[in-house]
Amino acid sequence: MISGILLLDKPQGLSSNAALQRARRLLGADKAGHVGSLDPLATGMLPICLGEATKVAGEILSGRKRYRFTVALGARTSTGDAEGEVVETAPVPSLDRATVEQVLSRFLGEQSQVPPMYSAIKRGGQPLYKLARAGVEVERAARQIRIDELRLLDLRPAELELEALCSKGTYVRTLAEDIARALGTCGHVKQLRRLYVEPFDGEPMETLESIEAAVQAGGKPRLLEPDRGLTHLDPVWLGAPAARRVAHGQAVTVPEVRQPGRVRLYDAAGRFMGIGEADAYSIVRHRRLMTTAGMGL
Repeated sequence: MISGILLLDKPQGLSSNAALQRARRLLGADKAGHVGSLDPLATGMLPICLGEATKVAGEILSGRKRYRFTVALGARTSTGDAEGEVVETAPVPSLDRATVEQVLSRFLGEQSQVPPMYSAIKRGGQPLYKLARAGVEVERAARQIRIDELRLLDLRPAELELEALCSKGTYVRTLAEDIARALGTCGHVKQLRRLYVEPFDGEPMETLESIEAAVQAGGKPRLLEPDRGLTHLDPVWLGAPAARRVAHGQAVTVPEVRQPGRVRLYDAAGRFMGIGEADAYSIVRHRRLMTTAGMGL
């Protein structure tokens, strides 16, 4: 069974799930899941966990994301991006770089953001975007997000080109609307590209075309090992007896572990076993183990 993390450069026009299913079929993977949805309009990095790597998808989801996007000023759309109908227009004031950068600085740090109606968040089992398409709008609870960087790359008469590094759960469409409003007008996302998902900054991506070419040539695309997405977790190496106990569901004491929290588990041969949890007493228990954990011990 194929296993690993595929860094897909999602093309414009496909939903994240459609891109996932196409990649899964090309590779013949039984299990697959993507990390962090991208709108059909958006392009860029969509990590896809295949096989055993699906067990670490939740941890990768917590990573920050970097986006490059263009905000078209003067028109707000029903979806917050170029795919929606224009629902509001407003004149665009004369803007200079200093003014825009001063406004952008207000969006840095921790803040609350109300998710848009055109999102996959569910209400009563229904995704909000389905309710929105039916003309129904419901109240959404604000979520805490964090924006660590927000840079102005280019300023044109009615457009801003921006780059942002933000926490999970940040909706760039909503951010773009809020920025436009703070500049005294309205706006929407014209283009959006996700440059990377942490910790994959600088890693090359595969396209659907390169995947197909690799498969047709009898090979496979570049896949990362499941633990490559867990570099934010401390590694814990277990001796043979301890690894055997953990593989059988038992807790072990590891004196070297002094901080509570999730950890990466490795056996004495350096093989990745899965995700563990350490408590304040240096006791480590498994959370998610690879199917191969414990083999050969």
